[in-house]
Amino acid sequence: MTKKTIELFSQMHAEPDWLATLRQKALAKIDELPLPVIERVKFHRWNLGDGTIAENEALSAVPDFTETGDNPKLVQVGTQTVFEQLPADLAAQGLVFTDFYSALEEIPQVIEEHFMSSVGYDEDKLAAYHTAYFNSGAVLYIPDNVEVDLPIEGIFYQDSDSDVPFNKHILIIAGKHSKINYLERLESLGQGKSKATANITIEVIAQAGAQIKFSAIDRLGEKVTAYISRRGKLADDATIDWAIGVMNEGNVVADFDSDLYGRGSHADMKVVALSSGKQVQGIDTRVTNYGCNSIGNILQHGVILEQGTLTFNGIGHIIKGAKGADAQQESRVLMLSDKARSDANPILLIDENDVTAGHAASIGQVDPEDMYYLMSRGLDKATAERLVVRGFLGSVIVEIPIKEVRDEMVESIEEKLAKI
Repeated sequence: MTKKTIELFSQMHAEPDWLATLRQKALAKIDELPLPVIERVKFHRWNLGDGTIAENEALSAVPDFTETGDNPKLVQVGTQTVFEQLPADLAAQGLVFTDFYSALEEIPQVIEEHFMSSVGYDEDKLAAYHTAYFNSGAVLYIPDNVEVDLPIEGIFYQDSDSDVPFNKHILIIAGKHSKINYLERLESLGQGKSKATANITIEVIAQAGAQIKFSAIDRLGEKVTAYISRRGKLADDATIDWAIGVMNEGNVVADFDSDLYGRGSHADMKVVALSSGKQVQGIDTRVTNYGCNSIGNILQHGVILEQGTLTFNGIGHIIKGAKGADAQQESRVLMLSDKARSDANPILLIDENDVTAGHAASIGQVDPEDMYYLMSRGLDKATAERLVVRGFLGSVIVEIPIKEVRDEMVESIEEKLAKI
């Protein structure tokens, strides 16, 4: 029945044969594949997908578009695109930023070449599930030598009042020597009637010499159980500067990977996370150096409130032959409650001799002397703790290159702290 349902979905969306076939291959693999390995995170009993694929749902709410700016922007609610904006000069240069199925008509060969090229459909159970059941998405394509000064925004709302799973695929292809700033938001919209699932894969393909600043703020709702995979694939001298704020309310496992295939490729991964209530957030951040003289840096700071759980797994892997590679990582977690739980696991896998690598990890509570100092200046305990949190996460946020993203992450932190 499921096989037939997926086949009908492919037909209704006029999917090319290669995509329809890939869906069926992935479907056949789901039951035999293991779940991805997220060290020290017990998520094996979570509902991360109920095996349904659905058509466009009726929207319960639509965002306000009174102030949109002139920059490229795509907004989707559930499976539907509700706003799309691309300046004429960028369209004339060949830039494409649209929903997945429109892009399949505009640049079919580009999508066929790059779709699921950074993660195999049979890599694990959740990758296979995603390939078989993704029901919407977006594509951003930047041709060779095109530089975009304006920020490019992708806003993807999970409709909390809908029963349709939030299974979305976002594909970004930056051509040779192109340059972009991309800002992504994953948010829940509405009050939420019942529990929901999300399976989201974002692929970022950086071709030779491409420069990408990728910023994301994840704010999925309390009733959403989510798997979020972000994968970067870098060619020679390509750069991806990641800045990700993990500010969800529900349980989340996330896999943030950069594969440095190219000589001289460079990935900086900056992650800030905040867990509260009884939520569990497990974050795998990995950089794999394949290319000679490639550089990968991981910087993660997290804060846990109430009975929240947060796990950082920082993984640096230098493959045999990647001479001159550099892999550095730092993961630090601050706990503001005796009931909070955390892990910060640094993992270095080194298969080459002529390399540089290092790691640092720490977990601790607020320094009593810091609290004493702040409270002796007339601040109550709650206000003092908030200042400590802002300072702790701010040490990472200040490294984010885009001011608008920094400001929005600070706002997200303030919103979450205000609920405590």
